[in-house]
Amino acid sequence: MQNTENTENTLFDKIFRDSNGNIVIAQPPNPPLILWAVASLLSLVLTTGKINTVLDVLADGALFTWAWLELFDGVNYFRRGLGLAVFIVIIGSKIL
Repeated sequence: MQNTENTENTLFDKIFRDSNGNIVIAQPPNPPLILWAVASLLSLVLTTGKINTVLDVLADGALFTWAWLELFDGVNYFRRGLGLAVFIVIIGSKIL
């Protein structure tokens, strides 16, 4: 619950609390994150051929989608920063 006695938001509140006043660091996985995990695990088992390429593309696309959603729709600044960090790592890993 949000502290109603103190209407002033602290930096901690802005970073870690959602609109309901709950501290949110982790959330249950959403579909893009589940798809990324499944595709990544399958690509470790099926290591060659076109199926591996498809799994890699699916995993990258799903993680990109998750990062994009967190960056623009995250419940707090921490989640948005996490989305930005993952987004940068994805782009950086493809450039290097």
